[in-house]
Amino acid sequence: MAIEIKAPTFPESVADGTVATWHKQPGDAVKRDDLIVDIETDKVVLEVLAEADGVLGEIIKGEGETVLSAELLGTLNEGGAAAPQAAAPAAAPAAAAAPAASAAADKEGDEQLLNPAARKLAEENGLNPADIKGTGKGGRVTKEDVLNAIEAKKSAPAAAAAPAAKPAAAAASSVVLSEGDRVEKRVPMTRLRARIAERLVEAQSSMAMLTTYNEINMKPIMDLRKKYKDLFEKKHNGVRLGFMSFFVKAATEALKRYPAVNASIDGKDIVYHGYQDIGVAVSSDRGLVVPVLRNTEFMNLAQVEGTIAEYGRKARDGKLSMEEMTGGTFTISNGGVFGSLLSSPIVNPPQAAILGMHKIQERPMAVDGQVVILPMMYLALSYDHRLIDGKEAVSFLVAIKELLEDPARMLLDI
Repeated sequence: MAIEIKAPTFPESVADGTVATWHKQPGDAVKRDDLIVDIETDKVVLEVLAEADGVLGEIIKGEGETVLSAELLGTLNEGGAAAPQAAAPAAAPAAAAAPAASAAADKEGDEQLLNPAARKLAEENGLNPADIKGTGKGGRVTKEDVLNAIEAKKSAPAAAAAPAAKPAAAAASSVVLSEGDRVEKRVPMTRLRARIAERLVEAQSSMAMLTTYNEINMKPIMDLRKKYKDLFEKKHNGVRLGFMSFFVKAATEALKRYPAVNASIDGKDIVYHGYQDIGVAVSSDRGLVVPVLRNTEFMNLAQVEGTIAEYGRKARDGKLSMEEMTGGTFTISNGGVFGSLLSSPIVNPPQAAILGMHKIQERPMAVDGQVVILPMMYLALSYDHRLIDGKEAVSFLVAIKELLEDPARMLLDI
């Protein structure tokens, strides 16, 4: 019985997707709930799992092809067995049967290790799949491996071509670029990266964006963290106490005081949100993603830290769900983890503001008439001036500064 493998049903905000990776090839045995194929959208990567045990049949949508919501991707033969290796003809001499079977097995192995998009690209450029080293799962040759092989082929001087008997790996390692070579590499932009680019341009062209800055003395938070981090981790089952939870809680309190910063524009209406859903920008191999912490007004520091850590793991593995990525009334971005001292973050529409954290750096500061070395951080608040007045934006940032420089204010609600 053939089971149709279909793309997931996309939310209204997602028009289509792209087939990213087929993890199984036609003839492969498949167990129920095995990962078969990844569908990349402009927000997340969606996994398609096997509905039953069987064997993968035909692949209808190859890697790189665009698919619509619930569109047919391929077929799964339920309860079937993996395709057996072809036997040598009975009439063939015994001496010739063994090499023929070996060649058939080698060819089958090549087919198994080369996905359709990579195979097509290799054939178009006259490459032998056996000469391409695979970096994918299980040694599978990916499209990027083929592109790298093409570049190596172009840049290698004809006179320095390796002898036919030389192993492929040795031939690849013998490629040496001369001083005058100007190598370029062209790769398609991922859907996520393309969508990020569109939203950044949209934000700058549709908003009256302005940024205000302040600086914060991080010593009180650092002293508090140093004093209680071991006890905190022990109390909360390994959850580590970082700086982000303090900023999330301070931002939550400031959003309550200045509701315009937590609002959004919908057409000609202003929507004031009676809850605080804070997005935390997380860097991943696919680009910047912003999973959302829901109802931060009801979360304690341990819950904030634990959720952020879980989002970070999911972002690295490409496991963030659509629900975890949508919504949000405010965003916090921490460029300081990469060493940024000062920047102007771009608002994530339809939100009205974003807080930018930066690198903690010791600087000489004047305190009570004395010069003191303190760990300081620059804060930046970018906001939509159509909705938020300068006074509200500056007051909001000052409130965060006061809450973080005197953490007891958050406990005492003052």
